[in-house]
Amino acid sequence: MNRNLIYMLVIAMMASCGPVPETEGPEPPIAEKRPRELVMHGDTRIDNYFWLRDREDQEVLDHLHAENAYLEEVMKHTEPLQERLFNEMKERMPQDDQSAPFYDNGYYYYTRYEEGLEYPIYCRRPGSLEAEEEIILDVNELAEPHPFYRVGTFDITLDNRWMAFTADTVGRRQFTVLVKDLATGDIHETGISNAGGDVSWAADSKTFFYTVIEPETLRYYRIFRYNMGDDAEPELVYEEKDDTYYYIGVSRSKDDRYMMISANATLSNEIWILDADKPEGEFQVFQPRQRDLRYRVWSYNGKFYVLTNDQAENWRLMETTEENTRMEHWQEIIPHRTDVLLESMDVFDDYLVIQERERGLRQLQIINKVTRESHHVDFDEEAYTANIGVNREMSTPVLRFNYTSLTTPMTSYDYHMENRDLTLVKQQEVLGGFDPEDYETRRYYTEARDGTEVPVTLVYRKGISLDGTNPLLLYGYGSYGASADPRFNRNAISLLDRGFVYAIAHVRGGQEMGRHWYDDGKLLNKKNTFNDFIDCAEFLVEKGYTSQEHLFASGGSAGGLLIGVVVNERPDLFKGVIAGVPFVDVVTTMLDETIPLTTSEYDEWGNPNDPVYYEYMLSYSPYDNVREQEYPHMFVTSGLHDSQVQFWEPTKWVAKLREHHTGDQKILLYTNMEAGHGGASGRFQRLREQAKQYAFLIDLAESK
Repeated sequence: MNRNLIYMLVIAMMASCGPVPETEGPEPPIAEKRPRELVMHGDTRIDNYFWLRDREDQEVLDHLHAENAYLEEVMKHTEPLQERLFNEMKERMPQDDQSAPFYDNGYYYYTRYEEGLEYPIYCRRPGSLEAEEEIILDVNELAEPHPFYRVGTFDITLDNRWMAFTADTVGRRQFTVLVKDLATGDIHETGISNAGGDVSWAADSKTFFYTVIEPETLRYYRIFRYNMGDDAEPELVYEEKDDTYYYIGVSRSKDDRYMMISANATLSNEIWILDADKPEGEFQVFQPRQRDLRYRVWSYNGKFYVLTNDQAENWRLMETTEENTRMEHWQEIIPHRTDVLLESMDVFDDYLVIQERERGLRQLQIINKVTRESHHVDFDEEAYTANIGVNREMSTPVLRFNYTSLTTPMTSYDYHMENRDLTLVKQQEVLGGFDPEDYETRRYYTEARDGTEVPVTLVYRKGISLDGTNPLLLYGYGSYGASADPRFNRNAISLLDRGFVYAIAHVRGGQEMGRHWYDDGKLLNKKNTFNDFIDCAEFLVEKGYTSQEHLFASGGSAGGLLIGVVVNERPDLFKGVIAGVPFVDVVTTMLDETIPLTTSEYDEWGNPNDPVYYEYMLSYSPYDNVREQEYPHMFVTSGLHDSQVQFWEPTKWVAKLREHHTGDQKILLYTNMEAGHGGASGRFQRLREQAKQYAFLIDLAESK
């Protein structure tokens, strides 16, 4: 009897007896070492796994398949648990769910699902929610021949006849553009490929604009004009020459008066405008780009509102006329405040709505444009997330906004800005007997090692004991100024009901506490992000919510970088971690300008062609700092077609971790061979992936 068969018999006998001891099991795949010298600034690094970069190389593909097979074998004893978790999460999800409808140009629009189907169905009803439904796009039909399918964006002409949409069938964010005749149901191929995902119609209902990405770097760099009424080739209307400007997009303003191109770098941007009634014209720059200047614009009735960071770290609100868009003409409406970050806004005939953030929590300020009186919408939970929703009408006094917390499912409200009445439109349904009163959420402000107060938000089932025995999953991100706000997660109930505490560390590098929170967690301050996370973890241990024997961590993408640094610095602090599509080979990636995102992210991470940044990156880069030590259990994910974190980063990292790991803890790699950065595209496929990760955590939590 061979060794593998013996192992499978052992697994079968022990499946009902709990986790298999870590010392037993199959041998992990061992990637061959092929040393490659990487020399920069007189420093030589040896990368033994550099060769694992070619997604077309059969040897590389074989290695990825072997890693997946190893993970399946190691986790085979959890398959019954995975199935239970999948069914639990699926049963909490109404299979015929529907989004909150919104009104736009004579129609109510919404998205719904049908029982058993993976993908959404986009619908509308003319004039009334009681009118007959029109299915404008059934993604299930489009996705049928594809293992992966995602609709990027769609836009509908002002005459309501034509729908343009973008589709990605690989997961690498390289879209095709299609047009649907909503009168006949026919879908027309445009021949447009390698598009960036957004598309927007001009006011003539026959011309649309779309973005194109550079084939190798996948940098968004061109805008084209396409006219449905002739056979001419698409016409280039904008090209971004600066390769630090990674993203450009095109859209139509809320009042339908302008087409707007937005070109964005990390620290600056530039907006170009064109009369939507004259799509054959030339775009004009609104305000020329300047280093460190960012601004956003909203058009209304012959003027523009401008949200900007000019002389305002936390942004301020300005206004100007259509004739004088340059910043020397901007007039201040809301001044800069050191303790309040202006995040976004919306404009109505009679009101302005300001989305702002104070002490880590969002607020919605309502300003009467005539009287200048203002008030805030009241929110009474200790920690929550609120944001401006879809508001396509200018003339209405009603604001659509969304609200959620770690115990409150996503809820859409209509708020009457004059009489302050609040109407519930839609709350995410949670089946299976969920009662928010069974759970408790808390927010703490813990002191990091440098004296900075860092917010931590928790949720758990009521009645837990603070004796250090609770398994706790700590999540973190901390990059790009993206705030990790507390949002309800229907799937996480499967952890909470098994005694887990779930916590979010709002570390520097996000923007929770204002713009300085971002600045203090990037470039040569990046290590604050990692230190904050470790300090938050130790705080939760000190408070008795968990202990090192029961503590887990997770993060994805740049949050995977966070996890990678943390397990190098404090592997003893965690029993297990999940690193999703982790950005871990920082130095090598940031030296390779052919890789998507590299040149645009010098202002985020630094440019390692400069020795100062090279040395600083090298001091924390997870891949470069793997060393001989005992690592926690690790579940690492990847996507073969990932355009944001190339699949070889987690692949190389796992190979190197296995080489240097001195303990018996399992280091696992799962690569989705049919998807990219976001994982599987179907809703049930995503649940399968989530169930596998939760089973990894629960299995470890139950082991001794």
